[in-house]
Amino acid sequence: MSIRTDTPARDHPRAVLDAEGVRDAYRRWAGIYDVVFGGVSAHGRRRAVEAVNRLPGTRVLEVGVGTGLALPRYRREKRVIGVDLSREMLEKAAVRVREENLAHVVGLCEMDAERMAFSDGSFDIAVAMFTASVVPNAKTLFAEMSRVVRPGGDLLFVNHFAAESGLRWWAERSMAPLARLLGWHPDFALSDLLDPALVRVEAMEPCQPAGLFTLVRVRNQPALALAAE
Repeated sequence: MSIRTDTPARDHPRAVLDAEGVRDAYRRWAGIYDVVFGGVSAHGRRRAVEAVNRLPGTRVLEVGVGTGLALPRYRREKRVIGVDLSREMLEKAAVRVREENLAHVVGLCEMDAERMAFSDGSFDIAVAMFTASVVPNAKTLFAEMSRVVRPGGDLLFVNHFAAESGLRWWAERSMAPLARLLGWHPDFALSDLLDPALVRVEAMEPCQPAGLFTLVRVRNQPALALAAE
């Protein structure tokens, strides 16, 4: 099934997500996130980290690190910093880092992904797994990730993108008004994250189960942040 690269027409007002709404949603999800989402998202996380491990550069930023499910998979020569808006999720990630002795994880920070405290070009790679459809403004997320990654570095996203037709399309449209309760936008399109006419996508590959998620990789260029905004 193909995904939408245009912004889908909506016959209902889009539910508004804000930082406090996201915090509330993931406060509810924190205790059961690994059980509910860990399995269905495992393949996408694995593919994303495998891609990160193959890329040059050691300074890695994981945006929306959550409970740290992906952290054990990074190569030990990488130096990983994870950020998340949810303190409850970060507390679980910190326990994982400590119990599994993940010395390559050099920081976990409570931070708004749309307004990060890092200097320009602080990282070689930034990866956001299942985060783009969670933040209030995905294009601001894209611009901010572009800012903190050096020119020529890489931006990676694993996310669910809206289908063009069929049962999944119907389900996504039906669930869209529940975005604030769910904590993400079910009807999220690639163009909600970036402008395909301005941003060159280096790679785009479906991930299991059944292509529900897609891995997108973009080579960072100095103009990407401006193009995204």
